Amino acid sequence: MSISNKKKVPSICPYCGVGCGIYLVVSENKIIKIEGDKSHPINGGKLCPKGYYGYEFIYDSARLTYPLIKKGNEFVPVSWTEALTYIAEKLKEIKQKFGPDAIALYSSSKIANEDNYLVQKFARAVIGTNNVDNCARLCHAPSTVGLMMTVGAGASTNSFLELSKYSDVIFIIGSNLTKCHPIIGYHVIKAKTRGAKLIVADPRLTEIAKKADIWLKVPPGYNIPLINSIIHVIIKENLIKKDFVNKYTTGFEDLAKIVEKYTPEYVESLTGIQRESIIKAAYIYGKAEAGAILYSMGITHFTHGTAAVIALVNLALITGNIGRAGTGIFPLRGHNNVQGNCDMGCLPNVLPGYLSINVKENRERFEKKWKVKLPATPGLKITEVLSAILKGQIKAWYIIGANPVMSFPNCDQVRDTLNKLDLLIVQDIFLTETARLADVVLPAACWAERDGTFTNTERRVQLIRKAIDPPGEAKPDWWILAKLAQKMGYEGMNYTHPQEIWDEVRNLLPEKFGGITYTRLEKEKGIIWPCPTEDHPGTPIFYQNGKFLTSSGKAKIYPVEFDVNLSLQETGIKKQNGKEIIIGSISEFPTKEYPFILTTGRRTYHFHTGTLTRKTHAFNRIWPWELVEINPEDAEKLGIEDRDFVKVFNKRGYMIARAWVTDRIPPGVIFTSFHYWESCCNELTNDLCDPLSGTPEYKITTVNIEKISAKEVKKFLEIKKEKYKTELEKITITKLISMIKKKRK
Repeated sequence: MSISNKKKVPSICPYCGVGCGIYLVVSENKIIKIEGDKSHPINGGKLCPKGYYGYEFIYDSARLTYPLIKKGNEFVPVSWTEALTYIAEKLKEIKQKFGPDAIALYSSSKIANEDNYLVQKFARAVIGTNNVDNCARLCHAPSTVGLMMTVGAGASTNSFLELSKYSDVIFIIGSNLTKCHPIIGYHVIKAKTRGAKLIVADPRLTEIAKKADIWLKVPPGYNIPLINSIIHVIIKENLIKKDFVNKYTTGFEDLAKIVEKYTPEYVESLTGIQRESIIKAAYIYGKAEAGAILYSMGITHFTHGTAAVIALVNLALITGNIGRAGTGIFPLRGHNNVQGNCDMGCLPNVLPGYLSINVKENRERFEKKWKVKLPATPGLKITEVLSAILKGQIKAWYIIGANPVMSFPNCDQVRDTLNKLDLLIVQDIFLTETARLADVVLPAACWAERDGTFTNTERRVQLIRKAIDPPGEAKPDWWILAKLAQKMGYEGMNYTHPQEIWDEVRNLLPEKFGGITYTRLEKEKGIIWPCPTEDHPGTPIFYQNGKFLTSSGKAKIYPVEFDVNLSLQETGIKKQNGKEIIIGSISEFPTKEYPFILTTGRRTYHFHTGTLTRKTHAFNRIWPWELVEINPEDAEKLGIEDRDFVKVFNKRGYMIARAWVTDRIPPGVIFTSFHYWESCCNELTNDLCDPLSGTPEYKITTVNIEKISAKEVKKFLEIKKEKYKTELEKITITKLISMIKKKRK
C-alpha cells in the first residue's frame, strides 16, 4: 500500500472524558491504524491502549446495518421509511392516549453534542416532555448537582495542562487514575517529577496510590469523614485563606462548627486511617500554593455522592484553591462526552446551558426559536423511569447508545421491567443486551463515520470529523432524530449537517458557546467554554477573581455531616437550627450472611459494558475474563487460591469469575468490574440512590463469595448466555471456558 493511498483525518478518542487528539489513518474507506496527535495540548501524541487499538469494533461483523422491527419473537430488517413511520405512529398513539409524560428518552454520552441537543429538543419540542436524561445520572450527576449548588456550574474548574505546569499539591480521591484516565495520570506523574506532592485516598493500593507521598486507605463509603477531618485540621492549624473566605464565600462558620467533632483521632477510630496521615495530608494541602483536587466515581457512586462532592468543594474554598492556575476541582468524566451531554440539556430539570426549566424566561428563549410551547415541570431521572414503568406511568422508552441491562444496578430487575413497556426503541451500533429486548432497533453511525463535536472533562469543545462511511444503512444519530421529528409532524428539525445544529446552539447560548465556531475548531485544538465571542480565547480557569456563578455571586459553603445510623430518608438537604446542612450515610453494611463489601470499577483494557472493547482482539487476549480481587487473608479462610473460579452472590443475584488474590485490596472488601455479560456485577449492586442527584450506590454492595468447580461454571455460563441473549453467540460456552482457563502471566 503506497503512502499516496493513505489520508490522516484528525479526530478525538471516543472512550473516556480526557479528549485526546488522534489521527485516523484511512486507506480505501477503512481505518488501518490510529496515531496520537503530537500537537494536541492534552496528550501530545500519547495514547492509552484503548486510544491506539480500541477502534476495531468498527469492523465487527455484528455491526447493525439496517433498521429492525421485532415481528413475533424475531427481528426483521426493514427500510428507514417503515421503521420511522412505525415509531412515529406508536409514539403519537401513546402520547394521545396517555399524554406526553408517558414517554421518556435516554441520551448517550458516546454521541456528539449535536446529537444530544436534538435528543432533548425532540423530547421537549416534539413529544412535549422533560423526561430526558443521560448516563451522567449513573456517574457524575453528584458533580453536576454539588458544583452547581456551591460554585454555580457543574463542570471542571481548570484545564489538565495546569496540573503538570503549576500544581504543587494534587489530591486524588476515589479515582484509579493511571488505569481509568491514563493521560491525566501522565500529567500528574509529570507534576510529581517536577516536585509536586501527591496525596491519594482509595481503599485499594492502586498504581497511583503507590506513587503517592501519602496514601489514605479510606474504607468504601467513608470519604466524608476523611475530608471533614482534613478540613478540621486546616481550620485548627489556621491554614485557611481568610481573605478569600471572607470576600468570596458564605457559610464558613457553619462548616467550622460541623467539623469540630471530626478530629483525626475520631476519624481514625471510624475508618482505621492513621491520625498522623490525616494531619500530614491536611498540612500538605493546606499549605499548597496551588492545590488541585481530582476525583471520580469513588466519590460519586454513593447515596451520599453529592454530599461528598460538596465536602471537596468546601476543602478547596477554605484554602483558596480555586480560580487560579494549578488549583481547582476536576470531576474526571468516564465517557468521552458526558460533559457535552449535560451541557446540551439532556437532563430532566434544565434546558441547554443548565438553564432551569422552571424559569419562564428560560423556556421563552427556546420557545421563540423552536416555535412550540415547552413543558415547565421537571421530568423523571433515568433512575426513576423503571419504577414509573412498573406503575404504568411510562409506556415508551427511547434509549440511544446506552445499555442499561448491564449498566444499571440490580440489572435483573431492569430486564424484567423493560419487558413491560408498550414500546422500547433502541438506537445503537450493535445489538446490545438491551437492544435485544427492543421492539425497534435503529442502526447508528459511530464517531468515525460522522461530523460533530465532543466536550471533554475540562470543558474543551473539539471537532470530530467523518473519516469513513457507515456500514449498510446506518445513519448518524442527528439524522435519525431529525427524520423522526418530521414524521411526527414537527418542522423545526430540518437539518442537513451537524454544523447547522451547532450554530443553533451557539445562537441560543451565546454566553457559553457564541464564539466556538466550526471554522475556529478546524484551526484550534479545541476551545474551552465559556467563550462568548469569536475573538475570545476561551476560559480554561473558571471563577478567576472570585467571580462565582451562584445567584449571590459568592461561593456557598455547605456544612456536610455523616452519620451511619441514619436511614436514606433522613439524608440529603436538611434544616438544623434554621440552617441548611447536607447529611450523608451508607445504605448497606456487612452481615453474617453477606460479610463482604463489593466495590466496583473499570479495567484498563475494557470499557463500560464491553460493547466496544470486547470486539478488540488484543484486549480479549490480555484480559479475556473478569477477575475478583480478594485479600489473601480472606482467600485463605475460604480456601480460595489465585485464579480459582468463584461465585459472588447476594439477595439480588450472582456473578461468576476468577479470583485474583492480592494484598492491594483490604480484608473484607472485594473488587470487580462490569465489563462482562457472563460476570455482570451489576446483578448484585445496590439500586438505592442519592436523594440529591438520583445516582445509585454502586460502590457499596454486601455480598458473599465461594469457590466453585469448572463444571458449575459451565452451568452458570449457559444460564447467563440465555439471560443476556448475548451478541457473542459465535463464542461457544466450551470455547469461552477454554479461553478463560488459561492462566494470566
